[in-house]
Amino acid sequence: MPESWRDAEANASSSASVAAADSSPGNGKGGGGGGGAAVARGERAASASASARVPFHKLFAFADKTDAALMALGTLGAVANGAALPFMTVLFGNLIDAFGGAMGIHDVVNRVSMVSLEFIYLAIASAVASFVQVTCWMITGERQAARIRNLYLKTILRQEIAFFDKYTNTGEVVGRMSGDTVLIQDAMGEKVGKFIQLVVTFLGGFIVAFAQGWLLTLVMMATIPPLVVAGAVMSNVVAKMASLGQAAYAESSVVVEQTIGSIRTVSITSSKVASFTGEKQAVEKYNKSLKSAYKSGVREGLAAGLGMGTVMVLLFCGYSLGIWYGAKLILLKGYTGAKVMNVIFAVLTGSLALGQASPSMKAFAGGQAAAYKMFETINRKPEIDAYSTTGMKPDDIRGDIEFRDVYFSYPTRPDEQIFRGFSLSIPSGTTVALVGQSGSGKSTVISLIERFYDPQLGDVLIDGVNLKEFQLRWIRSKIGLVSQEPVLFAASIKENIAYGKDNATDQEIRAAAELANASKFIDKMPQGLDTSVGEHGTQLSGGQKQRIAIARAILKDPRILLLDEATSALDAESERIVQEALDRVMTNRTTVIVAHRLSTVRNADTIAVIHQGTLVEKGPHHELLKDPEGAYSQLIKLQEANRQDKSDRKGDSGARSGKQLSINQSASRSRRSSRDNSHHSFSVPFGMPLGIDIQDGSSDNLCDGMPQDVPLSRLASLNKPEIPVLILGSIASVISGVIFPIFAILLSNVIKAFYEPPHLLRKDSQFWSSMFLVFGAVYFLSLPVSSYLFSIAGCRLIKRIRLMTFEKVVNMEIEWFDHPENSSGAIGARLSADAAKVRGLVGDALQLVVQNTTTLIAGLVIAFVSNWELSLIILALIPLIGLNGWIQMKFIQGFSADAKMMYEEASQVANDAVSSIRTVVSFSAEEKVMDLYKKKCEGPLRTGIRTGIISGIGFASFYAGARLVEENKTTFPKVFRVFLALAMAAIGVSQSSTLTSDSSKAKSAVSSIFAIVDRKSRIDPSEDAGVTVETLHGNIEFQHVSFRYPTRPDVEIFRDLCLTIHSGKTVALVGESGSGKSTAISLLQRFYDPDVGHILLDGVDIQKFQLKWLRQQMGLVSQEPALFNDTVRANIAYGKEGEATESEIIEAAKLANAHKFISSSHQGYGTTVGERGAQLSGGQKQRIAIARAIVKDPKILLLDEATSALDAESERVVQDALDRVMVNRTTVIVAHRLSTIQNADLIAVVKNGVIIEKGKHDTLMNIKDGAYASLVALHSAASS
Repeated sequence: MPESWRDAEANASSSASVAAADSSPGNGKGGGGGGGAAVARGERAASASASARVPFHKLFAFADKTDAALMALGTLGAVANGAALPFMTVLFGNLIDAFGGAMGIHDVVNRVSMVSLEFIYLAIASAVASFVQVTCWMITGERQAARIRNLYLKTILRQEIAFFDKYTNTGEVVGRMSGDTVLIQDAMGEKVGKFIQLVVTFLGGFIVAFAQGWLLTLVMMATIPPLVVAGAVMSNVVAKMASLGQAAYAESSVVVEQTIGSIRTVSITSSKVASFTGEKQAVEKYNKSLKSAYKSGVREGLAAGLGMGTVMVLLFCGYSLGIWYGAKLILLKGYTGAKVMNVIFAVLTGSLALGQASPSMKAFAGGQAAAYKMFETINRKPEIDAYSTTGMKPDDIRGDIEFRDVYFSYPTRPDEQIFRGFSLSIPSGTTVALVGQSGSGKSTVISLIERFYDPQLGDVLIDGVNLKEFQLRWIRSKIGLVSQEPVLFAASIKENIAYGKDNATDQEIRAAAELANASKFIDKMPQGLDTSVGEHGTQLSGGQKQRIAIARAILKDPRILLLDEATSALDAESERIVQEALDRVMTNRTTVIVAHRLSTVRNADTIAVIHQGTLVEKGPHHELLKDPEGAYSQLIKLQEANRQDKSDRKGDSGARSGKQLSINQSASRSRRSSRDNSHHSFSVPFGMPLGIDIQDGSSDNLCDGMPQDVPLSRLASLNKPEIPVLILGSIASVISGVIFPIFAILLSNVIKAFYEPPHLLRKDSQFWSSMFLVFGAVYFLSLPVSSYLFSIAGCRLIKRIRLMTFEKVVNMEIEWFDHPENSSGAIGARLSADAAKVRGLVGDALQLVVQNTTTLIAGLVIAFVSNWELSLIILALIPLIGLNGWIQMKFIQGFSADAKMMYEEASQVANDAVSSIRTVVSFSAEEKVMDLYKKKCEGPLRTGIRTGIISGIGFASFYAGARLVEENKTTFPKVFRVFLALAMAAIGVSQSSTLTSDSSKAKSAVSSIFAIVDRKSRIDPSEDAGVTVETLHGNIEFQHVSFRYPTRPDVEIFRDLCLTIHSGKTVALVGESGSGKSTAISLLQRFYDPDVGHILLDGVDIQKFQLKWLRQQMGLVSQEPALFNDTVRANIAYGKEGEATESEIIEAAKLANAHKFISSSHQGYGTTVGERGAQLSGGQKQRIAIARAIVKDPKILLLDEATSALDAESERVVQDALDRVMVNRTTVIVAHRLSTIQNADLIAVVKNGVIIEKGKHDTLMNIKDGAYASLVALHSAASS
């Protein structure tokens, strides 16, 4: 945050509050550095490393002995398979000799029969070799790619926290693991076998050619050097474009992750009558990153087309030269026609093989580019290595902690000192509380004790030993951390507690749960300890999550306990229970507490007041109070004043039970960040509303089962706008496709000419050689054109599909995101991997299909015209080829669909771990995460191996089929034309066969994408249907509402709830954690619809209103405001569809008490807030969120714990702003701290799904033993 903001904050409040301002950026935890900067860095890095790639042999760096054996076997198969074609040219020469020589007819037939038999032997041998080749390479490709995925995640997990602040984010990790490993696998699987086969064919062809006629071969080789150059240039350009494309896609992954992570903000903040901004803005941002990917995709296509065109034109020149010179050699050197043809054929097969290597080269280039970033990470040595085994491991530690003259600044903001010469000593077994203003550096103390960071100068000592001397895992095992927003993993309660200790027994887990006051609620759950907690614990209330986190810390039995605001987000009842649990655990341990609410730390042995990174006062509570001018006394006064002001408006993060209302937890860690310097730039999708189905199938699964097969015509219809492009491309492809069969006519005529008398030979050879040049030129023109046009169509289609899917995703009802298969990790993986695979059906693939189909048809036509009997025999074999192609496709298809599901689940494991990296690290749980990830990946790996074997059989029978097609005995003159025409047709078919694996993968990807696109959102904000009214008064009525969350149908949240809220009045909902207060707000915004009953607005059922208009009437301010990585101006304007005028924005900022700190910065309203607002302090973020709600000018204001996460000073400022905004609006407040709502017009107490008491504060206080009165009593007991 700019320097001047700090000054503004300083002037805005008492001099003491300079601290808050001072490191409020600290509280950003360097986030922006991580966020916006990350993208910018990504772009720079992309262009810098566009040409950076890993040397090819390094791709296999992670192969083990089994892989080496498989690769050796596969290579042998490929060598044998590749040698078959050159050998065939020798047999072919023998055939020509038999026909052309002056033998009797009977001898000819005998000779031909012999040669034909040799053909059959060759076919069988080649079939076996082909099977071995494809099987071995496919299996080893799968194995090694799986190993790279594991290693990448493992390395990511061992990096120091600063790495996450500076260099990466969840979106990128998931994108790389799902997208880039596919490219790497492509570069090291069956395509390597294919490449070796082609290289052997190339070499074998030239060996045969030299053996048969070295002179002619040498002349024909003149075309080779330019061929090689053309190939090299092409693969370089293609790789560069691919790299740029990947960088653009990585950026789009980040947009997806951020949007889905804060989907509730996107929906509610946006709505405007004309359009749906939140969704719209996210979609526009996504579109922007897709555009640059589209451009590089099209350029890649053009480069590939030009490269191939050049290669082919050079080949044709080679033939032309060979025929012309071969005729000379027949006339002058006594060569036979058979010899010349054998040389030409051998050179032809050799060179063609080189030409066919381009898809493999392209895959290698793509894989090498993708591997560069991943291997760079895999090889990175972390500065603080979680896996390091060096260092001291004494028997135990006492727990004395000392900070000695520590200087520290966060790596993302090195010029901003958090500590300057900070010293503090904490004797073992005592409790020290750190207090101070927001951003003074309290949480940084905890980060340094956990060794998330190392100080730049000075030492952190434990038992007098520098922290760096200990083995990191060991010392972390002695430290337990409980933070304000506990991070739970998407697993069962039991597994979450077990994170605290390796191999914990059930008994130990139970005992820890007892100690943490958690066993009571666990036993009430349908599956007890095996209940799933949902993604980030969304199935539990705040108090329940916190107790599980405490049980996890207890199980660890740490010598040092770190409590970072462990109870700040709880209601009075949960807080009391959690506090009791903590008090039990703290005995006889060194405890460090960070707290804002000073009432919670009065009993600490020492209270240390930190101000601007230095220790200004320390001592027990009663001593510090003796100095009325002291920093501690001032803090206490501020808080008391706040309480008097009744503006202590804290709220209900507890009730998040499964609903994750608003973005409350959207960036849990970033919340702690927003208070102190625990520095976290990671945009963690913390409370992503992704509950996990506790009872499978209990709700009608929202993904509606496995995706249905989608007819390709649907995909084609999406390409409609490109029909002119496709037609032109197809014409160009048809031209390219016809050239090879015509080639057969040319060659058969050349063979005939070679056996003619000299004068004819001279004339004909010149004519035919010039024809080759003509066809070469035509091919050179048609190929790049078709390649370019099909790339345009293909890339536009992918862009359209991604955009369409993403638009659909952002308009889904919130409930859809409650399912694990729709988490941000899984959706991100789908968008990146599936859209890329769809290219297997369009673009370059479609171009080849058109070209090969043309080749096939033209080949057959020429064959039939030349000799129909022979052609009929051959046609009888074609269904066999088709059949095995179909079988192969079915197998591959089955494989890729299963694999997809499993890899998506694995992606979510990675997403969870990376977004909760601090928790993973502090519990040394890296290995646990790895085991879980490997488990999820085992399924696809085994399936992949099976596919390899089946595909091998498929490809082998293709070859056998093609060879048998070539075995023919008919009349002599035209046999070559038929033979060559069908050989060309077979080449066409076999080339298409290499596409079957791509196209079947693409089909399963298409199904999965259309499953999202076709799903009708049950509550769709993009729909225009529904009522809107001119003037809304704001009367709200809940009529007999019953509701259960779809993911937990067995838990009733509301049953027959009735409540009336009059226009312009303020109603507060209070009750225990998990009672359903926040659910009321969710239902009002139609994140969900009630199961029974109605919610009326001005007497009309809210389901009848147009959804975006309805949401536009409501302004939501929640406990953890979700800001987007954009300017302050854009964030405020977000409330009004991005169309607010400058004066409206400034007016809203003034009302929200935000104008002063914004305008004091260098860039003013143009200042970027960082990823999820990480560059601002909690209070600043909250005021911008309020300004965003004000710009909307809503009739109804929803405040969900709007001030609970703030320190006293920020809270006072924010509360002032809220009080101004609430005037003349219907306001619904959800709050835990009852002191904040005493002035509400109506207070409603929610319990067990119904309202048990309602009335004004004074009335409710007079009810003897009333629910409200006892809540208030509990509260004051807790805060005294």
